[in-house]
Amino acid sequence: MVSLATTLKPLSPFSSFVKQHKTSNNNAFSTYRTHTYIQTQVSSNEEAPSPCLTRNIRSWVFMMHQIRLRAPGGYHCRRLWWSERREHFGKGVGIIGIWSAFRVFLWIVAINGICITLCYHRNLSHRSFDLPKWLEYLLAYGGLLAFQGDTIEWVSNHRYHHKHCDTQRDPHSPTQGFWFSHMAWIFDSGHIHKKVCGCMQCGGQENANDLVRQPFYKFLQRTILLHEMAFALLLYICGRMPFLVWGIGVVNVARYHGTFLVNSVCHTWGTRAWNTPDLSKNNLWVAAITFGEGWHNNHHAFEFSARHGLEWWQLDFTWYLIKFLEAIGLATNVKLPFEAKKKTMACN
Repeated sequence: MVSLATTLKPLSPFSSFVKQHKTSNNNAFSTYRTHTYIQTQVSSNEEAPSPCLTRNIRSWVFMMHQIRLRAPGGYHCRRLWWSERREHFGKGVGIIGIWSAFRVFLWIVAINGICITLCYHRNLSHRSFDLPKWLEYLLAYGGLLAFQGDTIEWVSNHRYHHKHCDTQRDPHSPTQGFWFSHMAWIFDSGHIHKKVCGCMQCGGQENANDLVRQPFYKFLQRTILLHEMAFALLLYICGRMPFLVWGIGVVNVARYHGTFLVNSVCHTWGTRAWNTPDLSKNNLWVAAITFGEGWHNNHHAFEFSARHGLEWWQLDFTWYLIKFLEAIGLATNVKLPFEAKKKTMACN
C-alpha cells in the first residue's frame, strides 16, 4: 500500500515539484494538507488514478488557495473593503455637500425674499411704514443681493407699474401678452423708460427722487456689480461649486419666477374683492410662495397698506413680520386701509 502522492508522481505535473522539494520544502502542499488530509490506500497491483481525478485534485487545491486569499483578513478582502469604504465615503461627502447647499438655498430664498417684499416693495416703493435708517439700509442691501437690480431701479419700475397699471405705459402688463408680463419685459429697460416717460427728457427714474437723494442708494446703484460678485465669491469660498450653483443659480431662478408670477398670474387668474381700474387679482397659491404678495387685488385697491392679506385667513408672512417689528418698536407709522374706504371699494 502506498500513499496517493507517491502513486501520482508519474502522472501529475506536480510530481517533479514534489520530488524536488520532498525533503527540503513541502510548502507546495502545505495549504492542501492544512485544510484536509487525504490518505488513500492503493494496493501495489491496482491501477493508478485517472488523469481526470488528478485534474480535479489540482483544481481543488487552487480553489482552496483562493479561498484563503479572500478569507477575512486576506489581501483581496482588505483591498475590497478599502475600495468599498472609499466609494461610500465619496457618496457620503457628496450627499452632505448637496444637503448643505440645499439648506443655503432655502436660507437665501427666505432672507432675500423678505428683503424684497418688506423693504423694496412695502417700505421703499409705497412707504407703508417707516424703519430706522440702519435697518432700512441693511434690508435694502439684502434686496440688492437678490439680483433683481439696484434699489432705485426696482422702486422706480414698480411705482410706474402702479401709476400706469395695465395700460400701454405699464412696464409689465399682460395686456401685451402673458409671457411679456412674466419675464420678457426685463430684457429691454430702455424701452420701459420710453414707455413710462413718454419722452426722453424725464430720465426714467425721477419718480424715485427720495432714494436718489440718499448717497447710500446712489452708491449701491454705481457699485451693484461689485457687490454681486463679492457675494458669489463668498459662497464659493464657503462651499465651492455646490454653494455657488444652489446659492446663486437655483436661488435666482426660483426667486425671479416667484416675483414674475405676481406680475403675470396675479393680473390674469384669481378673484377680485375690490373695484380697481386694472386687472389685478388675488391668488392664494402665489401668495403662499411670495410671503403674501399674491393678494394683489387687495394691494392695488390699497397700495399704501402695509398689510396685503386683509382677511384673517389670507396668509401674509410679510405682514406678520411687520407687526413683529412694530411690537418691538422698530416699525413705526404703519398704514392700514380705513373701513370707510373699504366699503366704497368693495365689489357688490
